[in-house]
Amino acid sequence: MKLFFARIRGFIQFKDLMYQLVIRDLKLKYRRSVLGYLWSVLNPLFIMSIMAIVFSQMFINKNIPNYPVYLMSGQVLFNFMNLSTHQALGAIVGNASLLKKTYVPKYVFVISKITSGLIDCIFSFGALLIVMIFTKGCFSWKLILFPFIVLQLYVFNVGLGMFLSAYNVFFRDIQYIYNAITTAWLYLTPMFYPVEFLPQNIQWAVVHFNPMYAYVTQLRCLTLYGWFPELHMVIYGCIDAFLMLVIGVWVFARKQDKFILYI
Repeated sequence: MKLFFARIRGFIQFKDLMYQLVIRDLKLKYRRSVLGYLWSVLNPLFIMSIMAIVFSQMFINKNIPNYPVYLMSGQVLFNFMNLSTHQALGAIVGNASLLKKTYVPKYVFVISKITSGLIDCIFSFGALLIVMIFTKGCFSWKLILFPFIVLQLYVFNVGLGMFLSAYNVFFRDIQYIYNAITTAWLYLTPMFYPVEFLPQNIQWAVVHFNPMYAYVTQLRCLTLYGWFPELHMVIYGCIDAFLMLVIGVWVFARKQDKFILYI
C-alpha cells in the first residue's frame, strides 16, 4: 500500500511533464497540417463513410437500426485502443535519450501516449455526434454516461500500454507481432457486422474474452437505443480494465530497472 501511494505522489510530482509530453504529441501529429485538429473529426468520418458504403447493403436489414451510428460507435472506441496502445508500445524506446540523462518516472511516457490518444478519441466523438444528427439517431439523456465507458477503456489501455512498452524494450519484434494481433482483433470485434453472424463457438469466445466487445456494446446501447448499458457488460468492462491494469503495472514495475541497459 505504501508503494502504491508513493507511485501516486510521484505521478502528481511529474504531472507537468506529462502535460508537456501530451501537448508535444498533439503538436507533432498535426504539424504543418492546414486543418490541424479538425482531422480528428474528419478522418473517422471519411473512414466511416467508406465502410458504410461497402458494408451497409450487407447488414442493412440485419437488426441494425442505424448502421452508420452502429459502425461509428465501434470505430471510435477501437481506434482509441489501437492507436494509443501502438504509440505507447514505443514510449520507452522513443524517449531513451531523456531517460539516460535524468531521472523521470518511466510510466509517465506511457500514460502520456494513452492520454494524447484519449484527446483524439474525444474529438472523434464529435464525428459520432455529427453522424447521429444527420442520420436522426437516438438522442437520450443517457448519452452523458459515455465518459464512464471511455474511462474503462482508458484504464484498459494504460495497462496494455505498460505491458507492451515494457516487453518492447527487450523484444523489438513485438511491434510487428502486435500489428498482426490488432488486425485480427479488429475482425474479431463486431465493428461492421452483428455478433450473431459468427459461429456459436466463436461468438461465445468474442462475447466473453474480447474486452473491446464489452466497451463497444456499452456505447451502442447509448447511441443506438438510448438504453442503459447491460449490467453484465459493465461488469465485464470494469473487470477487464482492472485486470489489464494490474498485469501491465506488475510487468512494468518488474522490468523497468533493466530498461536503461537495453535502450
